[in-house]
Amino acid sequence: MDSFDASDNGNNAVRIESDSLGDVKVPQDALYGAQTQRAVDNFTLGGGPLPAPLIDAIVQVKHAAARANIECEALDFARAGAIQTACKTLLEGQHRAQFPVDIYQTGSGTSSNMNVNEVISHLCAEANIEVHPNDHVNCSQSSNDVFPSSIRIACATQITQQLLPALEYLQSIITQRAQELDQVVKTGRTHLMDAMPVTFGQVLSGWSMQIHANSQRLELALNEISALPQGGTAVGTGINTPEGFSQSFARCLSEDTGIAFTPCDSAFSKIGAQDDLAALSGALKTLAVTVLKISNDLRWMNSGPLAGIGEISLPALQPGSSIMPGKVNPVIPEATAMAATQVMGLDAATTSACGAGNFELNVMLPLIGSNLLQSIQLMANSATSLADQAIAGFSVNHDKIQRPLAKNPILVTALNATIGYSKAAEIAKKAYREQRDILDVAEEETELSREKLSELLDPQRLTHP
Repeated sequence: MDSFDASDNGNNAVRIESDSLGDVKVPQDALYGAQTQRAVDNFTLGGGPLPAPLIDAIVQVKHAAARANIECEALDFARAGAIQTACKTLLEGQHRAQFPVDIYQTGSGTSSNMNVNEVISHLCAEANIEVHPNDHVNCSQSSNDVFPSSIRIACATQITQQLLPALEYLQSIITQRAQELDQVVKTGRTHLMDAMPVTFGQVLSGWSMQIHANSQRLELALNEISALPQGGTAVGTGINTPEGFSQSFARCLSEDTGIAFTPCDSAFSKIGAQDDLAALSGALKTLAVTVLKISNDLRWMNSGPLAGIGEISLPALQPGSSIMPGKVNPVIPEATAMAATQVMGLDAATTSACGAGNFELNVMLPLIGSNLLQSIQLMANSATSLADQAIAGFSVNHDKIQRPLAKNPILVTALNATIGYSKAAEIAKKAYREQRDILDVAEEETELSREKLSELLDPQRLTHP
């Protein structure tokens, strides 16, 4: 690529870079070249650059591909070594500003693939080694297998390093609180109405199992996305790829990342189609459903504190109103509920995008990758926030849960087997109408002794019938 100093209307220093379409003005200090600049000029929808983990994943592809290309004798040691050195520099977090291409770009991610190729090429040139962005950095590759593989690498990395540890931590906090509150009985609710009693430990054990089940779903999705289409190149046939490249690449990448990646059985299934990524998005959506449920439970139990349920008090983190002094709101459950809702919306877009494959290529790959990584980050952050700022620190308002528990007319359900449903219903209605303890009314309306009724209507016993 020939270049020389120039100026852009006399204001900004630029240089001229050339590609197959002609000359392009590029900022003088840019490490990228003509194809990246064309993408910057063309794609101005305003989605912002690709997430950093996705850029890192593309760089990891280049690093592992350079290693594999040495083994397959497709690249010489000098060029492959220079590529690896440049990749290590980028993976250290340097030169982040050199990847400006918008998310809403060419659907294959070609512009971002070439962006990375050009930056690596320029870094090699600074080390006085001539490395061509297409012939060498992109050797044995195509944007059509690099970008789908990079999405899977980025998601697998973030799930392994961020999301699954965050869910494990959240589950441990929930389990700890469940054990602490195992004997604390509260009124259960169905249809938002009084129901049979439960313990806080039982309520939290349900949350814990939900988180555990979500972790298992994500493990299954992780296993599926760890099979990569790298080596399929343009349409899945592997054109211009040396024999054994896919296997060598997967092994090198696994050594680089510490995650077990393998070649997929059919590159066609993960270049033209993105079904495994749709399944991952579905698992993230299901996790969002769980987070929303837990967040809403916390908000309801914390409501009031005088005019609401007020069973618990969440940690007071900040003033809740600009006009009402002393008001404190459940800000963390509100924030995580919004994050969960966003993930559900992202899943709808991702599902549609995953179905946008036509013949041998999906053409909404940047959107898919961006949405998945945003969802993973939102859920990892939500899990940690709920654990540390809501669940670990809430206190139980024992007086508030004991008073309505004694008057709960639904406790009479325990008498069904002894006095029958109809008689029990009469007692429940009278207790509610007169706002009296169910025990007192049952003693009046049945021939059972108060001692026997106390045994049958004991809320603690009713939580473990």
